[in-house]
Amino acid sequence: MASSTFALRNISSISMKPAPPRSSLTTSSTSTLLPFTSSKSNPSLSKALKLKTSVPHKSFTCRSQAQPSSDSAKVQELSVYEINERDRGSPAYLRLSQKSVNSLGDLVPFSNKLYSGCLQKRVGITAGICVLIQNKAEKKGDRYEAIYSFYFGDYGHISVQGSYLTYEDTYLAVTGGSGIFEGVYGQVKLHQIVFPFKLFYTFYLKGIKDLPQELLAKPVEPGPSVEPSPAAKACEPHAVIAGFTD
Repeated sequence: MASSTFALRNISSISMKPAPPRSSLTTSSTSTLLPFTSSKSNPSLSKALKLKTSVPHKSFTCRSQAQPSSDSAKVQELSVYEINERDRGSPAYLRLSQKSVNSLGDLVPFSNKLYSGCLQKRVGITAGICVLIQNKAEKKGDRYEAIYSFYFGDYGHISVQGSYLTYEDTYLAVTGGSGIFEGVYGQVKLHQIVFPFKLFYTFYLKGIKDLPQELLAKPVEPGPSVEPSPAAKACEPHAVIAGFTD
């Protein structure tokens, strides 16, 4: 009986032991979370969160250069003849190298008359300069770096730059323009017919509105015997474009 009473007392003492107060556990848990939930307990974090949420969300897209827009995909061809009629003192050869043969650094300023591809209209002039890069004795010619412009009267002008070879065809970059050619880019093929007197150019133009039909007449096949029409040579009113550059 005594042993039973002792066991009962032990069981009672264990079962009657009060549990720790819930308020202390709650306080402890809350204090652990406060730095993440309370802006008052952590001002620096609150400031960082405000800065982050104040930045607007922006979408970002990237367009590949290999996939041009519909505007840039359109290519317009324009053909013109450059003819040296030996009446402009062009070209001028400046031997800055002071050597008897064409050498690096020699300069060649030039300006020639410009006719439509059909050779029926005078459209303007070319004007620019070539810097000699290399004499090609084996090809009986020279390689120049050229910077020049094509002037089309009231229509504006086209500027080009690139390699100018006297012994074979080459391509130059179209670097810009004015008037109806503002914003133009592309390239131009230079075809030497009789250097430096007759040259034929085919432009491949992008980035501009449709060219006027006056400039798009069917070109005459290039050849050594091609000549502008007498009316175009004489600059008669019906054989020039408006405000043609002389």
